[in-house]
Amino acid sequence: MLGAIAGDMIGSVYEFANHKSKEFPLFTAQTSFTDDTILSVAVADVLLNGGDYIQAFKRYYQRYPHPCGGYGARFGTWAASSDAAPYYSWGNGSAMRVSPVGYAFDELDSVLAAAEQSAAVTHNHPEGIKGAQATAIAIFWARQGKAKRDIKSGIESRFGYDLSRPLDKIRPGYTFSESCQETVPEAIIAFLESTDFEDAIRNAVSLGGDADTLTCITGGIAEAFYGGVPEPIASQVWQRLDPPLRQMTAAFRDRYSLP
Repeated sequence: MLGAIAGDMIGSVYEFANHKSKEFPLFTAQTSFTDDTILSVAVADVLLNGGDYIQAFKRYYQRYPHPCGGYGARFGTWAASSDAAPYYSWGNGSAMRVSPVGYAFDELDSVLAAAEQSAAVTHNHPEGIKGAQATAIAIFWARQGKAKRDIKSGIESRFGYDLSRPLDKIRPGYTFSESCQETVPEAIIAFLESTDFEDAIRNAVSLGGDADTLTCITGGIAEAFYGGVPEPIASQVWQRLDPPLRQMTAAFRDRYSLP
């Protein structure tokens, strides 16, 4: 989960910058957590302490009403209202918050079910659920030590994503998109082409587009595959979390014996 948060923070500076290079400072004075981190921690809270995702998401929204970059428009309207009904979204918000699910379960069917549960309270469109499940399964398989080629083929066969496109072919024409179907495959490819955790994050940022969400998804998978977040990056992340988010993230790490 810390890898997803690290990705979110690093990508936060480049969310609307359409940065098309792997050369950039990982942390700046403007680096901050965004709604991706807040809602990932909300998912971790439910997994640790029980409760209802609807109530948890609304509660975290009330605690953090104005994060860096704001919330997605539809999520913000829903979270601020008394409405509990999902809004049939295929947005990438379901995938950017799901990383704790990939760490909390040890059976594939449990990961699939839990990812759907975390998504469907808002993102009950098939693509919204699919994006969350694909991200969570990639993390789960990476934790198990599966080779990249097996993660790639497993995701492609189960979800129909095309993960064979090289980043150099995607990058020139890739633009900002908030959809799962135009974010999750690209984020997974950024991981697949990486050589280590930092390289995965740099790959994701270099695509341009919705950088913090791309890097959040990529970072969650890369952390699981590479065995954690490098200490120089992790220390910067811990410093930038406020005490409640830091405490919940640490509690989740300790509960599931994460690096």
